[in-house]
Amino acid sequence: MTSLKLLALDNDDLSVISAHMQDAVFRISDMSFQPRPGLFSLAANRFVWEDSAGRRKAYERRRALLSFKRVSAVRSIGFDRANGDNVLSLLAVRFRAEGEGPEGVVELVLSGGGMIALDVECIEAQLADTGGAWETSLKPDHPGE
Repeated sequence: MTSLKLLALDNDDLSVISAHMQDAVFRISDMSFQPRPGLFSLAANRFVWEDSAGRRKAYERRRALLSFKRVSAVRSIGFDRANGDNVLSLLAVRFRAEGEGPEGVVELVLSGGGMIALDVECIEAQLADTGGAWETSLKPDHPGE
């Protein structure tokens, strides 16, 4: 399989990135915000959903980098940011517009009710696989869907 590289400039594009990042896991210390250039990044182990159809025993995870540009502020709820070794699971990435312009809030929705909110001038996100794949026998499950 080739490495995934995606760019999101609108809500539809962001939905595609969200689908590829569903059930990605990361440590709190894998998040970074640089206020001066307005860059938020997250290194995660994403589940390779696009290659999981029809498989029954062996699935894949890949190391990936999700980054957002034009970020003015970052807020979080539902977890202790001081504990960098805690592992979080990403369920969805969604955008909530503020007013009529392109500005708004990108919400990184976490399992267990947590969230990371990014105040953005507009949607400008990138997702890129950064390393090789490894096998996992566990496929994320969402009962009741």
